[in-house]
Amino acid sequence: MSSFLKMQGGYRGLRVYKVAEMLYDITFYFTQSYLIRGDRTVDQMIQAARSGKQNIAEGSSASTTSAETEIKLTNVARASLQELLIDYEDYLRVRKLLKWDASHPRYEAMRRFARSEEIMQEYPELLPKMNDVEIANLAITLLHQADFMLRRLLDYQQEQFLKQGGVREKMTRARLAYRKKENEK
Repeated sequence: MSSFLKMQGGYRGLRVYKVAEMLYDITFYFTQSYLIRGDRTVDQMIQAARSGKQNIAEGSSASTTSAETEIKLTNVARASLQELLIDYEDYLRVRKLLKWDASHPRYEAMRRFARSEEIMQEYPELLPKMNDVEIANLAITLLHQADFMLRRLLDYQQEQFLKQGGVREKMTRARLAYRKKENEK
């Protein structure tokens, strides 16, 4: 018998999940190192980073039975990471620190490093060697990349829904196919 429920949940292999997990770690380090304990921003930033990561995982796992939930949670992950992006930008702006743009001499190297596979292994050892401006700019770069990947993931999820339908449609097709097969006996 063919199953209409395809087991999902391979989120740990997604590049966007790995980036979100790295962002959580970086944010935890950053808030503990550069923000004042008790500052509400610490909890807000950690929660936004956690929510980004957790909602990617939860949406992927929920996709077995609900494309709608998967899409909603992927969008919640994106919104949480946007909130985190604003926090990092605010940190730099209110302290009159430099947010790197294309004219900054280290900008392109940071973008390349953030896209590389090496970052996944190297970032834990690099964080203690970086200052707050470097870490914030690395996080901002990763957040832009995560946003791009999540937008593409949402496009893919929508396309899959249009092609395959939701679980109710799959259940109906499976039930009709089963009845047809039974009637042919």
